[in-house]
Amino acid sequence: MTKFRYIIYALALVIFACSDLEEEPVGLLAPEGFFKSPQDVQTVINGAYGNMATEAFWGRKLSLPLMLRSDMVTIGDVGTAARRIDYDRFTVSADNGMITSFWPKSYQIIAGANEAIAGAESLGLADEEINPVVAQAYFVRAYTYFHLVQLFGDIPYLDTPVDNLEEATKISKTSEADVYTNIIADLKFAKEWLPDNQSTRALPSKAAAAGYLASVYLTMGDFPNAYTEAKYVITNEAKFNLELVADFQDLFDATKQQGQKESLFSIDFNGFSDGDTGRDYQGALTGIRANERTDGRTEIGEGWSVAVPSVKVYNTWDGRDYRKHVSLDTIGVFKGVVQPFSYFPTASALNIASAYCAKYTRFPGAVSLGNARGTEQNYSQMRYAEVLLIAAEALNETSPGTTEANGYVNRVRARARNRSGVLTNFPADVPTMSQDAFRTMVLEERKWELAFEFKRWYDIKRRNLGPQVFGAAGLENQTGFDPTRDYLLPLPSDELQRNPNLMPNNPGY
Repeated sequence: MTKFRYIIYALALVIFACSDLEEEPVGLLAPEGFFKSPQDVQTVINGAYGNMATEAFWGRKLSLPLMLRSDMVTIGDVGTAARRIDYDRFTVSADNGMITSFWPKSYQIIAGANEAIAGAESLGLADEEINPVVAQAYFVRAYTYFHLVQLFGDIPYLDTPVDNLEEATKISKTSEADVYTNIIADLKFAKEWLPDNQSTRALPSKAAAAGYLASVYLTMGDFPNAYTEAKYVITNEAKFNLELVADFQDLFDATKQQGQKESLFSIDFNGFSDGDTGRDYQGALTGIRANERTDGRTEIGEGWSVAVPSVKVYNTWDGRDYRKHVSLDTIGVFKGVVQPFSYFPTASALNIASAYCAKYTRFPGAVSLGNARGTEQNYSQMRYAEVLLIAAEALNETSPGTTEANGYVNRVRARARNRSGVLTNFPADVPTMSQDAFRTMVLEERKWELAFEFKRWYDIKRRNLGPQVFGAAGLENQTGFDPTRDYLLPLPSDELQRNPNLMPNNPGY
């Protein structure tokens, strides 16, 4: 076994203090001789999950760019690191430190999945015994490549362990179309073999695989298949133990997330961290500078005012919408005095006069460090509400004007009318409308329902909304946006230097 494979494999195995998944820590393991049972395969898959819950992936380096790239969030503290500002202003270069961190971490996650798949094959077990376990690895691989292909387009596609360093430096890019074909194949395998339910939503189930298939097809513009997969989840919601959480606020209360039935798949944090492993930063990045925060139990500390909604988000969002109240902080506490957001720049020159994101600061649970770094938040990667909206959007494209499509949106809106047990009359049910009007409406519904949940940039990209949403009439006027360049990120320069076969870089970089 070469040194390269040994290192990649070891990096995929982490200590699970970072996750609600329970697993004994493992040290440096060689693949040969390690795989003796399905539990060994599960151990390696759990390592891939652990790598998701690191600062270099979902903790900050991938999640923050997704948030900043959207039209819902801009930079508050203009003195923050330039690598963050570049995402917001569309001035990202190939040596951006965010890219050079989450790109290799993504391939470490994929390496762990590939090792698990290869290890499972080496056991020679019957499909019925091993496939329900290894299907998780297929899901993890598809999930990770889905992020990469949406962000970068053509990318290196690896579906087997890399055994030789020399070979690794000669890998070329796989076309975006072929990457999507492979993602779909992985998710179909996962859908076939994953169980209907898992012990935790941090493990993917059959519903998670089908939900991601629906999302992949929607991204590709394959609306019939997007509807079919979303409808499959909806039809089987009872079997898959899915439902909309009654109170929208509870979705973002870390003390109430365990046992909720809305998430199809989540990345779990539990308030502990080993360095940057297991540490999430969203509370710190989105919090208000100088704010004397508390969730009623714990002093949390001020935020960093990095990723902040523009004031247009607050002004545009209908104040009758309970989701606005849950999603935005309009007040802060400074020297013991409650102040409106117009006062935020007075409290600290690093703040802007706008409502701040509240989803990750209001109820973070236990924290391992100040500023809400290392919380108990579980980050749902797909919620059942999104599946309902996928079904509505896809059905409108194939059969416009159906009461069925209206009904899916109405389910999401009905939950939004439940203001902590008090029913309101807003938002109203969807009226009869044209196909174009429905398309606009459902994208707006996704914008508010999934606000600050790292989905908006992908919606902007797949619907080519950039010139509209980043124009003068949009929520965030960004004159630097170039539709011929900015729907893709540059491949990292250090990877291109190591492997010239990945050239040329994406257009404009």
